[in-house]
Amino acid sequence: MRKPKDFDSELKALADKAKTIKERRVRQLGELVAATGADALDADMLAGALLGAVASKDAATKESWRKTGAAFFQGRARQPASRSDQRAEGTLPLDGGAAPR
Repeated sequence: MRKPKDFDSELKALADKAKTIKERRVRQLGELVAATGADALDADMLAGALLGAVASKDAATKESWRKTGAAFFQGRARQPASRSDQRAEGTLPLDGGAAPR
């Protein structure tokens, strides 16, 4: 006779795997922000820029951004902001908006 499947443990294992994947994605997005120098921007500006990119309907602009991004990952055109212009790693302004420089 076959042993019945333990669906509860399988579901828990899948949920744990999904959580791990989501955490890795969030960490990688944070690393991308830091690697591009975008961590020098305040949170409001970065969010606005990303929302503008998502809302953009201009295919030519999106293709230009895609090419620039591909060049970044291939090691070309990496010119992040200098370290003196960036915030300490992992920090955001306390007021959630523009911080004085």
